[in-house]
Amino acid sequence: MTDRRVHLWSREASGPALILPDGCLDVIVRPDGEAVVAGPDVAAREYDAEGPHVGVRFSHGLGPLVLGVPADELTSRVVPLADVVGRAGAAGLDVGSEVLLRAWVARRLATVHDDDPWAPATFAAAAVGTPVGTIAARAGLSARTLQRRCHTRFGYGPQHLARVLRLQRALALHRRGLGWAVAAADAGYVDQPHLARECRALTGRAPTRL
Repeated sequence: MTDRRVHLWSREASGPALILPDGCLDVIVRPDGEAVVAGPDVAAREYDAEGPHVGVRFSHGLGPLVLGVPADELTSRVVPLADVVGRAGAAGLDVGSEVLLRAWVARRLATVHDDDPWAPATFAAAAVGTPVGTIAARAGLSARTLQRRCHTRFGYGPQHLARVLRLQRALALHRRGLGWAVAAADAGYVDQPHLARECRALTGRAPTRL
């Protein structure tokens, strides 16, 4: 896949996992062959994986266009793919094969028509810490319109999207070897305690436990 908004992934290990919010939407094929949609999570959720999974993550607001449903109808929910796109729309994903998933994604992407760049631009701007007011001004949108559109494409408003992506930014910086205090500052937090509070609010855990 050459579209930066589409990321194919697989998970071989079984056992519990903590799924962190990231403003994205996933289509997942479970080991039993059931394909499900995992909507954008408001906060982290526990998931006990039994066997290998394959999936595709749609970021930058692409998922709702691919599935034909507003993101806020799926926020913090996991539902059968067939319930979202119909049995015909989910056909071909009853086997956990990355090849079949890749083909399904290609078919769905061929039906997507999105000439308005506001959603990917909003996601990209929030991902680097651009203030919400600036994002709205760049898009030529009022705060209320941006709020409504973000719910439709990301599952929640721009402020929460910014919080989620700021935490992802801090965790990525720490994984690169930065200490928590430096990662907090570089990600846009006031200080390390601010990062710790936000981490607990969004994941239920302290940063060191992640």
